[in-house]
Amino acid sequence: MEEARRKAYLTAMGITAWQRRDPPAAVVPEMMVSEAESLPAPERTAGESAAVETAATAPMVESAVDQWRDLRARVSACSACSLRAGCTQTVFGVGNTQADLLIIGEAPGADEDRQGEPFVGPAGQLLNAMLLAMGFRREEVFIANILKCRPPNNRDPKQEEALQCEPFLRQQIALIQPKVILSAGRISAHNLLKTDIPVGRLRGRIHKFGESATPLVVTYHPAYLLRSPEQKAKSWQDLQLALSLLREQ
Repeated sequence: MEEARRKAYLTAMGITAWQRRDPPAAVVPEMMVSEAESLPAPERTAGESAAVETAATAPMVESAVDQWRDLRARVSACSACSLRAGCTQTVFGVGNTQADLLIIGEAPGADEDRQGEPFVGPAGQLLNAMLLAMGFRREEVFIANILKCRPPNNRDPKQEEALQCEPFLRQQIALIQPKVILSAGRISAHNLLKTDIPVGRLRGRIHKFGESATPLVVTYHPAYLLRSPEQKAKSWQDLQLALSLLREQ
């Protein structure tokens, strides 16, 4: 990105003295090609032959692509709570399914409900600027929400609604295996960390999520930053903390 464009994004965040640091390079797994078919088959004992036959007839492990496809279908078909009946479509999440950085927001709003993608309104534009200031394009991270369906009139999610959606989000996290989770906003932080401590007291610290103890950083929701731009400097401190954790991995 050209320097002038980068400065423009930083200005949108309300910070003028940031120094961009490149994100860690994504690790792309190499495809391994086996030459076993070109070699003569080794002789096997009766026990070994039985083991091979059993393995050959066992069900194949579901690929990551299949797991994502199945999860998306289950989210779309979910009717565990009343929200699905009142929304246009589910908002599954978007981005790199092998991302180092996972952003988790609160719940879809009107724009997200129409487009089926999280963070696409004014708050989404600010999030994009925040990511660019960190050195990430939107498509390089994964973005999801606590809820997959829009609550009526953008009200806060109810606890039972968040609990119904939690298995979907946890499976997304397990499939992505992010190096760092960035929790954006009160609803996100309270549900991920199972606490009611105010965001102002949760931010600035490194939390751990799940059995894998994934580092988690709490920051203000972009929608809140639009209403309270004086908090953008604190939010940038949170993003810097997330960046430092990414570099340590």
